[in-house]
Amino acid sequence: MSVTGLCQICTDAEADESCRLCGKLVCERHYEESVAQCVECTAEHGQGDGKTSQENLPDGVDTYRF
Repeated sequence: MSVTGLCQICTDAEADESCRLCGKLVCERHYEESVAQCVECTAEHGQGDGKTSQENLPDGVDTYRF
């Protein structure tokens, strides 16, 4: 993705990416490429999309998302 402007976290470096959750323009230092989100969202929401792997659950356990 092509973005222009300064990082909205440090305001020093050129923004290279945008967070998939909050949409902030961020520099390489403040972007977690493995989860495509800024370091602030990673700290607040954790890594990944919050889905629970069914193979890690014991038998007979149901999961519900609201």
